[in-house]
Amino acid sequence: MGNLDSEASVDRARMRVQYLVRVGETELREVAIPQPSTGEVLARVNLALTCGTDLKMLERGHARLPSGPFGHEWAGRVAAVGEGVREFETGNRIVATPTAPCGDCVYCLKREESLCLHLFEDVALGAYGEYLLLPRHIVRRNAFRIPEAVSDAQAAVLEPLACVVHGAGRVDLSGDRTVVFLGDGPITLLFLQVARVGGAGRTIVIGRHPRRLEAARVLGADAVIDSRESDPRSAVEALTDGLGADTVVECVGRPEAWHEALALARRGGEVLFFGGCEKDATVSFQTERIHYDEIDVKGAFHYTPATVRRAWDLICGGAIDAHPLITHRRPLDDLTGAFDLVRRRAAVKVAIVP
Repeated sequence: MGNLDSEASVDRARMRVQYLVRVGETELREVAIPQPSTGEVLARVNLALTCGTDLKMLERGHARLPSGPFGHEWAGRVAAVGEGVREFETGNRIVATPTAPCGDCVYCLKREESLCLHLFEDVALGAYGEYLLLPRHIVRRNAFRIPEAVSDAQAAVLEPLACVVHGAGRVDLSGDRTVVFLGDGPITLLFLQVARVGGAGRTIVIGRHPRRLEAARVLGADAVIDSRESDPRSAVEALTDGLGADTVVECVGRPEAWHEALALARRGGEVLFFGGCEKDATVSFQTERIHYDEIDVKGAFHYTPATVRRAWDLICGGAIDAHPLITHRRPLDDLTGAFDLVRRRAAVKVAIVP
């Protein structure tokens, strides 16, 4: 096992980390720095990013993620490596996703790894902290050295971008198509860039927050619609000769947004429900729209090692700009203030800097 860096030794092998104690409550704790076992890597966190999933966990809990060490989007440096680790050395800059598939269950064998039966059994959570331990299966499949030309901020969007790349692969974002993104948060801003790389003909973002809509413009949206000022359906029809969108990507995660997304699609179009709603939420649709208008309806969840690799290639190739998404920085002990900014939509993402 590798030795902890000298700063950790000064800290007497203790670290600070934010815990999600229960719904609505976080707590900054001092705990022992974990020691990496065989195949594991201990990373020192340089920065972590707030995420819509974390906000949902804080406000209402999560069906698959437990309370405990909090945060999962991050970038840092290797502080120690376990026996048998060859890909990383102490001092390397590193980024990783919080999960990796088992590779052996029925879904993994079908190459449907985002549905792995064991995906959430050993998750790397605790990025809102000074150190983060990466389990062996994550080190082996979904961890990367960060090249010198890539900033920590760019690298830290790997996990949400991998989810976006996975979702983008389930719909057609290429060619002479009009793609509407419902929502103006960080997921939409990443989706917008992936659609641009894929060659989408025209992109439209619907939201209600001027700062985020302006970021969408900066990142290449052909049109933005402020839903406080215009009826989204009428505005989309006006931009599409009355037809509606070829592809609608819902990035809000509320039943009313799912319902609205279907209304924005043209006959023969497609809708991707990307935003996760609250557990047990339900939504009803007109059957006529799906049946007679032949609208394809799809869902997307999580990522696979292939989409993580594709996302990492996009980051390293300079195709994704994360900096317009990161609007504020806060210290580790002000996580509550950081999430208040996100909750009020005063921030897009906040960088938490230990």
